[in-house]
Amino acid sequence: MSSPAEHSYFCVIRCIRRMTTLTDILASFQPISLKDMDSVQLMNRIDTKFILSITELMPLLNELSSHYQILEIRGLRTARYRSLYFDTPDYKHYMHHHNGHPNRYKIRIRRYVDSDLCFLEVKHKKKGRTDKNRIRIEDFELDLSERSINFIKEIVPEIKTLSPTLWNSFERITLVSPELQERVTLDLGLHFKEDLHSQKDIGYDDIVIAEVKQERVNRNSPIMRMLKENNIRKARVSKYCIGMGLINPAIKKNRFKQKYRMIEKVREQ
Repeated sequence: MSSPAEHSYFCVIRCIRRMTTLTDILASFQPISLKDMDSVQLMNRIDTKFILSITELMPLLNELSSHYQILEIRGLRTARYRSLYFDTPDYKHYMHHHNGHPNRYKIRIRRYVDSDLCFLEVKHKKKGRTDKNRIRIEDFELDLSERSINFIKEIVPEIKTLSPTLWNSFERITLVSPELQERVTLDLGLHFKEDLHSQKDIGYDDIVIAEVKQERVNRNSPIMRMLKENNIRKARVSKYCIGMGLINPAIKKNRFKQKYRMIEKVREQ
């Protein structure tokens, strides 16, 4: 039986080998630029999320290459993202998600590393639809500027004091349908920290969170059809909530236990 250190080492080796194969598969897609993708921004949309393993991702991408274009930025087909989430002292936005509140918000600053862009973003989930608003800012703000606070107040009612609660980093593959109002994001290498300088870094290098973004639900789109055919698990999962549960043992997460079990089951494949 291998030690935890040995297990971690072999996981890294497997991930490196898979990523080499992944790079080859991504090269088979037709590229689309960030500018050309603007026509499919989908700031108001329906999101459907799935969890799968890197192993499951490979054959799926092979099937999708003839149906979707891939976002390419400066010659790169995977993009690095860093996010800083904000919440109230009593974690109001996290708890609304945990308790299934139908009208909830998520507030974050996100840096699109390879595009050298940074935005303050507010996501509003209501009646199954996601509405995203954002403004460009210079860089991460640990103390939100007056401009940022005013922007948030325009969207979020009765906003209280906000403070940074979670750092998140990952790599993203973005696929765009040339025929449908549809985008697909595939997030890999998820890592979470409570503080930027914290030594406690928790993450998943062996799972993928897939998100299908559509103007309206189309279960017959190529990606939705293929996910169903391959028995990929649909999951209402939030990177913010998953990360908060991982780095904050004391926070309430009863309703997320099934999601953590699902993640572990996928990791075992």
